[in-house]
Parts: sequence; C-alpha cells; structure tokens
Amino acid sequence: MNKQDFVDKIAKRAGVTKKEAKESIDTLFEEITKALKKGQRVTFVGFGTFSTRRRKARKGRNPKTGATINIKAKRVPKFSAGKALKNAVK
Repeated sequence: MNKQDFVDKIAKRAGVTKKEAKESIDTLFEEITKALKKGQRVTFVGFGTFSTRRRKARKGRNPKTGATINIKAKRVPKFSAGKALKNAVK
C-alpha cells in the first residue's frame, strides 16, 4: 500500500474528503518528524514507538574506487512495534 492508497482508505472510513485525509496524514508525519529532530520519542500505545538512535562513526569503503573512507556518527530514526501490533500481524 502506498500513501495515496492509504489516503483513500482513511477518507472513505472517516467520511472526510481525500484532501482532508491527506492533510491529516501529512500533519501526523510532520509532527513525528519534528519530535524526532528534537530527540523526543513518539509513542502510540499498542501501535509502537518512534525514536532515534545514534550510529557510531565507522570506516567504510567507496565501492567505485575501493578507497577507505570515514563515515561520521549520526542519528537515525527507529520504530519499535507495540505488543498489540505484533500480535495483530502474527
């Protein structure tokens, strides 16, 4: 399922226009992104938790030249599924 399919389903189920559904979904994603940028966790009980984790600096290799390069440390997004979601997918 892609974003447009998701928008269509939400609009139909909630009885709103596709435009309203898209705006709601976009706002949800924007707010989750803002919170993660600030280093906050976003938890939806039963569904899961969005957070960030730190990746250490490491050595890598340029596949084109074979040269060793240094890859800087960075934060990456992480999602942990909640118990209800895990059980629903089984």
